[in-house]
Amino acid sequence: MTVIRQMAYQPAERRAATVETMTFGRLRDLNDGGTQRADFHVLAVVDAGHGSVTVDFLQHPLRERSAVWIPPGAVHRWDDIADVAGHLVLFVPTAPVTHATRELVASPDLVAQWSIPDADWPFVDAARNHLLLEASAPPGDISRELPDILLSALIARLRPPHAQARISHRVFRLFRPSVEAHFREHHDAGYYARALGYAPRTLSRAVQQVSGRTAKGYIVDRIVLEAKRLLAHDRLTAARCANMLGFSDASNFSVFFRKATGMSPGAWQGDASHQMSRCPDEGESHP
Repeated sequence: MTVIRQMAYQPAERRAATVETMTFGRLRDLNDGGTQRADFHVLAVVDAGHGSVTVDFLQHPLRERSAVWIPPGAVHRWDDIADVAGHLVLFVPTAPVTHATRELVASPDLVAQWSIPDADWPFVDAARNHLLLEASAPPGDISRELPDILLSALIARLRPPHAQARISHRVFRLFRPSVEAHFREHHDAGYYARALGYAPRTLSRAVQQVSGRTAKGYIVDRIVLEAKRLLAHDRLTAARCANMLGFSDASNFSVFFRKATGMSPGAWQGDASHQMSRCPDEGESHP
């Protein structure tokens, strides 16, 4: 069985810092290819090289001038970073200072990897380098606010796909955290429509405009992701998953899971465990 390393945010030097940076070279020193889950955000900017990272069972390429964003709770593994150059920014959810970047950081389903357009690269590079400079200042000289401000500037310059739609669409901004808070108990889109005061059709149309999924599809995807995490990483049985995710019994959960994934919970769990066992366990508490 693969052990998932649980990592807590622990800045190396400035204990009160909410933002920390490191190079991919440092990540290689700390990482042995194991599987890990953190309580902080990991934002990476790749300058050069090729590799891959797996985030919540999906493998994403690492390419020149690309970005990776791994939110808290996402199970991830750095699969191949031998020749990747760039930097990682580790930060707590409360670090961003602007309303827009705080809204974006609060999203539970951020796009994990995207390419940075050539026209945007000089601005991203400048924002990243300014953050690196301030983060490397001696502890006595650093302002506690500057790294948070510069992190917000970097996030704004990186412009993750669909970011503007997520933070500007009022209905989706209300729907998203409501699902995150209640998906274990409420699987019906009608519940969220009533709770938020919208007609079911209005809610579903709004969610589809932003995410490409109906409200029901969005809820199903969130439940499936949590089920996969519980099955693969917490090694729970279908009966335990059913109980934790609000299903009346294991049979109903199994029918739901098979319809959504094409596999029974047990078959998926076995396949996921086989895939993870190809890599050694993570031996460090810091990425």
